[in-house]
Amino acid sequence: MATFNPQNLKQISNGKTTLTPPKKQVLFSQGDTTDAVFYVQAGKVKLTVVSPQGKEAVIAILGPGCFFGEGGLAGQPVYVATATTVDDARIVRIDKQSMRRLLHDDRTFSALFLSHMLARNVRIQEDLVDQLFNSSEKRLARILLLMARFGEDGTPAEVIPRISEETLAGMIGTTRSRVSFFMNRFKKKGLIHYESGLHVHSSLLNIVLHN
Repeated sequence: MATFNPQNLKQISNGKTTLTPPKKQVLFSQGDTTDAVFYVQAGKVKLTVVSPQGKEAVIAILGPGCFFGEGGLAGQPVYVATATTVDDARIVRIDKQSMRRLLHDDRTFSALFLSHMLARNVRIQEDLVDQLFNSSEKRLARILLLMARFGEDGTPAEVIPRISEETLAGMIGTTRSRVSFFMNRFKKKGLIHYESGLHVHSSLLNIVLHN
């Protein structure tokens, strides 16, 4: 997913707050009124939804350079997901009206923001295809590669903060035990290893590409 240069946010003088929430801090809950847009400067944020039957699903893990909660800009009255920090984070909160003014007044900023949102929509479509047609093992491999930012401009991160198997299971639509099984298999094959975080090797891509 395309990232956004945080320097572009410096021109917002009013309605902007920098937050430093700890791990597992809820930033907003599903059903809360949409009053702001958020930008991840550091750390990761998990977006989850709960069905009327009480079933929870993880719809995204967002890292530095990503916006979330932007639905209010399009008239969405409430947030459709709950946003929770995965680890200690630094988040910029921008009041909805301040963001609207900036998008209206600054064409350059508006174009950059639109590019970011379009890239995010492409990612959502790819996620849907992934869920419909690929095995749980392939979906897990793809998620790990995306979190390590393989395929993006620049050098891949390779090392990502350890994330719970339960969270990964929610992201790919399977059970925690299946995720544990696949992670152990990836480790035995040398595709991943643990040392001050999770190391993801480019060879994991073979799992995604293998028919």
